[in-house]
Amino acid sequence: MTPAATIGALVGAAADGDQRAWDEIVARFTPLVVSVVNRHRLRPADAADVNQTVWLRLVEQIGRLRDADALPGWIATTTRNECLRMLRMQQRVQPFDPQSEEEPASPVDAEAELDEELETAQRLQALRDGFRSLPEQCRELLAALLVDPPPSYASVGERLDMPVGSIGPTRSRCLDKLRRTPAVFRLVKPRRVGGGGVLGVEGRSGVGKR
Repeated sequence: MTPAATIGALVGAAADGDQRAWDEIVARFTPLVVSVVNRHRLRPADAADVNQTVWLRLVEQIGRLRDADALPGWIATTTRNECLRMLRMQQRVQPFDPQSEEEPASPVDAEAELDEELETAQRLQALRDGFRSLPEQCRELLAALLVDPPPSYASVGERLDMPVGSIGPTRSRCLDKLRRTPAVFRLVKPRRVGGGGVLGVEGRSGVGKR
């Protein structure tokens, strides 16, 4: 199983009993499960039950998924349904302080935000997969430039043994390669951010020209 294995490949391998594929699926999508659970504001014990139940459901159903690449949507929907089931089972009334400015949680609100949460998770995962498929030089350069606070080109050049004048052009080529990776090209529509950043990489990280 390669580091940038597609979701479909992971699902197929996991269905055949590949433990590494299972571990990779859990590592990739646990943040999505946690995010959906948090939107329902379950108690820690209930949240842990939901998390465990979601993975048990996947063990039962992974060989029956009609569209392996739709796994993120299946996980998000299953997590939401388990959260709602937990709330109904407990017949819980969410505590609410009328003097608090914070609105009480509601399943309706959580459901309305689910599509946005899933899209965000898919975009982040696409960027991770795309990054892992880049050549080593690009991974090292982008990782060096994406730290906070942003380093100077001089320090990056010294660290990576690169001429300072080549860092900018190489960075641009690496970002273009990232945009063209199958994972990113399929799920992330390139968009301009601020002064020319694409995919939010330059605009948010400060990896711009100096």
